[in-house]
Amino acid sequence: MIVNRHATSATGPLCDLVARSLAGLVELEIERTQYRGHARELAAATNAELVIVLGGDGSVNEVVNGLMSQQAPRPRLAVIPAGGGNVLARGLGLPANVSAATHHVREVIESGKYRTIGLGLAGDRYFTFSAGLGMDAEVVGEVERQRIAGRRESASLFLRTMTRLYFRGTDRRRPALTLERDGASSAGQLFMCIVTNRSPWTYLRGRALLPVPDPDFNSGLDVLALRRIHFSTILGVVGQMLWVRKRSPRGRDLLSAHGLESMTLRSVRPIAFQVDGEYLGETEAVKFQFVPDALQVVA
Repeated sequence: MIVNRHATSATGPLCDLVARSLAGLVELEIERTQYRGHARELAAATNAELVIVLGGDGSVNEVVNGLMSQQAPRPRLAVIPAGGGNVLARGLGLPANVSAATHHVREVIESGKYRTIGLGLAGDRYFTFSAGLGMDAEVVGEVERQRIAGRRESASLFLRTMTRLYFRGTDRRRPALTLERDGASSAGQLFMCIVTNRSPWTYLRGRALLPVPDPDFNSGLDVLALRRIHFSTILGVVGQMLWVRKRSPRGRDLLSAHGLESMTLRSVRPIAFQVDGEYLGETEAVKFQFVPDALQVVA
């Protein structure tokens, strides 16, 4: 079990609770991360049959990338949500409560009925639920800086940061992005693009924001891009993702594509880039690929 000691809820008592709950079912070795990237190193080096992550989406992403560096068959992955967002855990149907999630994981291990999920690959970085270029990545980067400064991650922090960047930060006049797809003409003049692995993009106070209806981890990548980033456009898109469950968001300033195997996003200038809620700096081009049947998960 890889524990992020900086995760929102990964306290010593909860770590002990998970260990007690799984006692007698697995032989558990606990490793606590010491620095950024440590979870990836631990996952890459393990010869265990199962790797459990007690942490948030950042820790899960590191572990996934570590596991994917191994040759198949790879260790199975289990997630005990202990971060701020826990998007993958929720997308897999796990309870948000650590105790309830651990009980669910135990039941699945006992039954031996595991799921296989596909992953997205952005350049050389795997992602489980989403990646993005543009304003959403700028928000992720700014929230990350505030967390380092001691602020607690929350939905309200993301909303306040998005509003501030909209009025004082992001370039709303010069679209930079072009989407290139096999078998389709290029689509340019885009301000921001979200690429999802058929999972909720994120959650707002427990409710999933769905770029596509009926999210599935084995149906390719989906893209939602904005040709304009007026405040009314953003509110309209977020509102549709929150409350419309039978179709994808619509609008004259939106571009969407579903079930893609590969695509490339190019920018005419360096632009913010995030993967699974982790800010990766600025880039000018990213190739995205869907990797089917990548990992077995305990869910």
